[in-house]
Amino acid sequence: MDKRNEFSVIGKPLARVDANEKATGKAQYVDDLTLPNMLYGKILRSPHAHAKIRRIDTAAARKLSGVKAVITGMDLPAKLYGTDPRFADEYALCRDKVRYIGDDVAAVAAVDEETAERALDLIQVEYEPLEGLFDVYAAREPGKPEIHEGKKNNISQEIHLNAGEVEKAFKDAEYVREDTFFSQPTYHAPLEPHAVMARWDENGKLTVWGNKQIPFYIRRLLSHTLEIPESHVRLIKPYVGGGFGGKGEMFALDVCACRLSQMTGRPVKIIYTREESLVCTRRRHGMTITLKTAMKKDGTILGVQGTLLSESGAYNATGPLATYLATTFLNLPYKIPAVKMDSYLIYTNLPPAGPQRGHGVLQMRYAADCHLDVIAKELGIDPLEIRLKNAVSQGYRTANNMNVKSCGFTDCLTRAAEKINWKAKKGKLPPYHGIGISGMGYLSGCNLVPHTGAAALVHVHEDGGIKLLTGAAEIGQGSDTYLAQLVAEEMGVPLEDVQVISGDTGITPYDPGTFGSRVATMSGNAAKNAGREAMRQILEVVAEEMEAKVEDLVARDRKIFVKGAPEKSISFRKALKIYMYRDLPMPVVGQGFYQAPVHVPDWFKAEDDPSATYSFGAQIATVVVDPETGKISLKEMVNAHDVGIMINPMAVEGQLQGSIHMGTGHALTEDIIIKDGLVMNPDLLEYKIASPFEMPFVYGIAVESESDGVGPHGAKECGEGTQISTLPAIVNAIYDATGIMFKELPVTPEKVLKALKKKNEGGN
Repeated sequence: MDKRNEFSVIGKPLARVDANEKATGKAQYVDDLTLPNMLYGKILRSPHAHAKIRRIDTAAARKLSGVKAVITGMDLPAKLYGTDPRFADEYALCRDKVRYIGDDVAAVAAVDEETAERALDLIQVEYEPLEGLFDVYAAREPGKPEIHEGKKNNISQEIHLNAGEVEKAFKDAEYVREDTFFSQPTYHAPLEPHAVMARWDENGKLTVWGNKQIPFYIRRLLSHTLEIPESHVRLIKPYVGGGFGGKGEMFALDVCACRLSQMTGRPVKIIYTREESLVCTRRRHGMTITLKTAMKKDGTILGVQGTLLSESGAYNATGPLATYLATTFLNLPYKIPAVKMDSYLIYTNLPPAGPQRGHGVLQMRYAADCHLDVIAKELGIDPLEIRLKNAVSQGYRTANNMNVKSCGFTDCLTRAAEKINWKAKKGKLPPYHGIGISGMGYLSGCNLVPHTGAAALVHVHEDGGIKLLTGAAEIGQGSDTYLAQLVAEEMGVPLEDVQVISGDTGITPYDPGTFGSRVATMSGNAAKNAGREAMRQILEVVAEEMEAKVEDLVARDRKIFVKGAPEKSISFRKALKIYMYRDLPMPVVGQGFYQAPVHVPDWFKAEDDPSATYSFGAQIATVVVDPETGKISLKEMVNAHDVGIMINPMAVEGQLQGSIHMGTGHALTEDIIIKDGLVMNPDLLEYKIASPFEMPFVYGIAVESESDGVGPHGAKECGEGTQISTLPAIVNAIYDATGIMFKELPVTPEKVLKALKKKNEGGN
């Protein structure tokens, strides 16, 4: 029986609760907000990739009419910040050194943007240029400058994973292969650039409006860097025009707007230009991955060993986490009894890298799944069969202690293959037509760092209206709707009866934020528990009135009735009247909380269970390659994703489509062109995100696996994991079409033509 038949709201393809505001243009983003007497801020940036700051003269800028304040790093507390205090290496404004072209040097606040821009031109900075290091190989050379003092060979972090009997695996191997792959950095490219507005009031309280994915985390960092009590900082998240990981961190504009407001006593707004958003915030980590695999001739994996070089850019940001996750998730979704991985996070004088959809795992899965396809071809094994043979299943524990509590991976593989008609196509397509498959396993409730518990409040008012307060950040992924559906189901009311207030640290309860695919599990359970607690209070009163046991009552369709006897019912509003007539507190308030087992990871190993549960998926792509032009046409994409259970099928479909779009761009078109540290394509004209013309026809398959009791009603993530398997599916399809495995992304027409020419001339 379909699980969704048990529910009245869950499992229904309902429109988003914010759909009307967004469709009509009424939604207010940061740039739409204004306050009386507001000033505008701009940031001065370094023209050098690596240099010491000898002197900053702001006198002329301060004298310019309309300029109200100018600050440098010396006007801020000397507080380093970072994702983890152990890796904190960044100042909001540079104090003694710049480390990439675009690094933050000074900031101004003026009566308008034009005046602020003119003021920047008047600030004089004396630099002492240093040698720039623009790739991980140059940065590791002995004798090269240390980008951060004390970091020998510019290595920020090392992870050495050694689990299982690796030496024995290679000794027993009947086949061994080694390959090296490079996954390029990419931009998040959200439509809305980074933006903030800050107001410091006469009572010493700071209110910040920012398009942030993790409001409570940013509040904590602002408190730290500005030396303001955390309780005096309120961060309000308006509508957000996309994030994809890129709006999960604090940047110079956030601290500068707050400090400039403190100094002037006036609100200050800073909106990054498109170039600033693309260059001076974060990008995906470029990774070079070498894998050597020991196999039996029947396709059974015995062990893997390899190295990972992760390019951090000028600062750590979330580099330690990305390196950790890449190393950890080598172990899913295939069984690897023994694994040895040496991973390094390396500083360069390039823009900093940070979290982007599939954080670190995407790069590893590209390398590992393409490596597996080459192995399958050399062993003469069908790529689908080699994956089925090694697929993890429910109850499996990886060599590095990842506990697979539920798993629909095998179903994903078989159902995707059936949908695309794999057996009829694999090996039987016309020349330059190809089909490729890949798999993935991903976080569904990242539980790695402290304070991962999520809370929610449900208020039930006298007229039956319900208000959900959650700290979860709606950034376009549909979390407000998802959480409202969970509450509506618990309360037995339609979705339109639930109003959501989210992402306001001044009035909503604590939430870890939107990253690590946490919202489905963490925030979802908190909202569900809050709704259940509110309903329990009402049912206890109604049970007496109806002379029934609480456990025998059902709430559905704005009614409460005895299980098995729907004719014996009262309306939800009448139930509330009964509650009020008892002189009980109104509104009814239900508090919910969820805390998965927390792991404070050893960042120098990768032997943890980093998620409350895991999602799985499989993708199959078909392509046509034009041998005359090198053009790759992506025709079809079948995506089968283990979602646990779908809370909203329409939202699931949207997430799958969006992930495939981003993955398509990463595989085929997107590349950051840098020359001597300068980004040459810092806009959406030259940075080639995938257009609708590159998108294939997508078949989405939601695989509803057996619940492990972790996610609400068994729900899992479906927003990040899909992109992880998109890359290798496309590249493997190109491999099938051309016989050439492309080990460096993106796979452009130029690369295809060059490789085909080499192949036709007898090259390898």
